Amino acid sequence: MSNSILDLIGNTPLVKTETLVKNPKVKLFLKLEGQNPGGSVKDRAAYNMIKSALDRGDITRDTQLIEATSGNTGIALAMIAGIFKLNIELVMPENSTIERVQTMRAFGAKVTLTSAGNGIEGSRDYVEDKVKSGKFFMFNQFGNEDNWKAHYKSTGPEIWEDTQHQISHFVSSMGTTGTIMGTSTFLKEKNPAIQIVGVQPTDDSRIPGIRKWPQAYLPKIFNPQKVDRVMEVSEEEARDMTKRLAKEEGIFAGMSSGGATAAAVRLCEELEEGIVVSIVCDRGDRYLSSNLFD
Repeated sequence: MSNSILDLIGNTPLVKTETLVKNPKVKLFLKLEGQNPGGSVKDRAAYNMIKSALDRGDITRDTQLIEATSGNTGIALAMIAGIFKLNIELVMPENSTIERVQTMRAFGAKVTLTSAGNGIEGSRDYVEDKVKSGKFFMFNQFGNEDNWKAHYKSTGPEIWEDTQHQISHFVSSMGTTGTIMGTSTFLKEKNPAIQIVGVQPTDDSRIPGIRKWPQAYLPKIFNPQKVDRVMEVSEEEARDMTKRLAKEEGIFAGMSSGGATAAAVRLCEELEEGIVVSIVCDRGDRYLSSNLFD
């Protein structure tokens, strides 16, 4: 029995793939972050950012919160802000799936849509202009230390224990980079030989949740020294693997998870032996109105 829905954030399942890896000496485990109550890995960072800001006195119930998001962080912030009775405005591109917009509104958030042509960068610019007025507080997930520290405190330790300290490679999509920064920091402290692999889209690909940021928008929490290797995936690879996950593994996820898994499978094919863990960051139901599963 849990006293609060917040107690259900973290401790997500780690599941061995059944069909994707052929070498019996290489095992690929997927961490199912869609099992968080808000449906994604972003519950961890959102909770840590809000709770830490409240504990420090950076915000109160009277503070007007605002944040740019491409989807999952916004849903998590909306859910947790509602629990703490905080007012939040979430800003995202107008081509975001309706499921994401409606979920944020269901949790009580105000949602503002910016031009699709300007992407998430345009949403970030809009929020920063609002913050300059002095009437808003922005968590700034792209530069907030509490983002990656959430994964240092939870995601990394969970993976370390669930693999009985045997993990050899960790694979994660890179968006805000909080997941890979925090998990890498923890795992490298336990065993510096663990290889950390970040996943980015190829130059001509659009994969929601994975970005290759222009230098001006590169997340300030990102430290390239904490990533041993970057693998690129195409939109086609990500789409195909997302469908395979559902059909072959029974794992219903979004395209960024398919991209990370595609990279992880390619990595497994290179290895003679190893234990690889990859992040499945959310659920597929928030992409049903897109053409992902057509």
